[in-house]
Amino acid sequence: MADPIKVLLVDDHQVVRRGLRTFLEVQGDIEVVGEAADGAEGVARAEELKPDVVLMDVKMPGMDGVDALRRLRELDNPAKVLIVTSFTEQRTVVPALRAGAAGYVYKDVDPDALAGAIRSVHAGHILLQPEVAGALLAQDEGNNGQGRGGSLTERERQVLGLIADGRSNREIARALVLSEKTVKTHVSNILMKLDLSDRTQAALWAVRHGVTG
Repeated sequence: MADPIKVLLVDDHQVVRRGLRTFLEVQGDIEVVGEAADGAEGVARAEELKPDVVLMDVKMPGMDGVDALRRLRELDNPAKVLIVTSFTEQRTVVPALRAGAAGYVYKDVDPDALAGAIRSVHAGHILLQPEVAGALLAQDEGNNGQGRGGSLTERERQVLGLIADGRSNREIARALVLSEKTVKTHVSNILMKLDLSDRTQAALWAVRHGVTG
């Protein structure tokens, strides 16, 4: 039996954390390993507890969710961050995705959908609503790797197309009959050649330039 997905809850509202914990604790494959009330505490707890997934609020006193995401990236913390927000504006969600979030859900999300989202980002998928993906594409136009696709090998283009399809490294390895280590190397090369910082930007670049799996 696989180890449960370790989850850290970061939200300044205790009632929200309690509600999330109550639901998630009945999931057989998810374990809540800790809580934090703001971004700074969230970063510290993520470094201490090494969760697989962090559920992060955006608007918090002191260090907010976006700054906490940036700090986790600086620390090379491998946790996948899923934004849980009550704000629907693109100007709130887009900066979080740019900072490295694997996706976002709203606080009124159906509990089963939340569990599914946690499993999805843990598996390496990116959760983007169409309108937010469009906003990111519009902001990226003319930047980040424009015209550099020709430097990719055919295998790297295949990997990039599968990233755009939301495939995890494991799924890409199975699809292309490669080891996960080889896929990770291809992903690193793609990001370097296109001057991109993460899989989200790579997926958006692929969509904009018609690279499909």
